[in-house]
Amino acid sequence: MSVMVFDIETVALPLECFDDIQQEYLFREAEALQDEVSRQEGREKIARSFSLSPMTGQILCIGMMNPDTGRGRALYIADDFEESYPGREIEYISCSDESEMLEIFWEMASKFEIAVTFNGRAFDLPFLYLRSALLNVPISRRNWLSNRYSDQPHCDLLDQLSFYNPGSKWGATRGFNLDFYCKAFGIPSPKANGITGIDIPRMAAEGRFREIAQYCMGDVRATAELYRIWRERLKPQERRIP
Repeated sequence: MSVMVFDIETVALPLECFDDIQQEYLFREAEALQDEVSRQEGREKIARSFSLSPMTGQILCIGMMNPDTGRGRALYIADDFEESYPGREIEYISCSDESEMLEIFWEMASKFEIAVTFNGRAFDLPFLYLRSALLNVPISRRNWLSNRYSDQPHCDLLDQLSFYNPGSKWGATRGFNLDFYCKAFGIPSPKANGITGIDIPRMAAEGRFREIAQYCMGDVRATAELYRIWRERLKPQERRIP
C-alpha cells in the first residue's frame, strides 16, 4: 500500500486578524492577573501559543515523503515567489498563500492510501483539517482520524510507540518526543543542526522560508526512518483466519 509521511510547521496569525472581542477573549486570563508585569508576561505567553491552534495560527510549510522511495516534496509559503527547487530526491515548492499550499497537499494526499505522522492525531491532522475548512479548501482524505486503534489509514507513530498511551508520565508506555525516539533508535536527530520549533517564528519574520522548509523535511526524514523501524520490528502481525 502506498504510504506518505508528512509533517507541518505553523506560525501565529497576526494579532490584527482578530477583532477587539476576540482579543479580549484570547487574553482574558492574562488580564485577570494582579500587576502589570504579570499581565504583560501572561499576554506574551498566550501570544506564543497562537501557533499551536488552527484558530489562531496558520500552516507555513508541509513536508511529505514516500518512505519506500525516499522521494518527497516540501510546500511552503514565501513572501516572494520562488522557482521550484527540484533536488535529487526532494522538490521544494513555494506557494503564494496557505490556501494554495493546502490545495496542492490534498491533491497529492489523494494518491496515497496510508498517512504516517508523529503526534499527527493530536496536532498535524486537526490543524490541517480545520485550516482547510476555514479556508474552504476541499479535503481529499477525511478518514485519517476515523479509527485511533489502527495503523491504517493513519499511522501515528507516537500512538504506536507508546502503545496508545502517549499521555502516561511513567512506565513502559510513556510517550517521548521525536528527538528522543530518534536518538534511542540511532536515527540522526532533526534537531542536530540547532534549530527547533521555537525558532520558526523568528525565522519566518526574517524571511528564511526555504530554511524552514528544509528544517521541516528533516523532521519528515526522521519520521520516515522511525516508521521503517517500527514497521520492521513492531508492527502487529495481521491476523489470518484459517
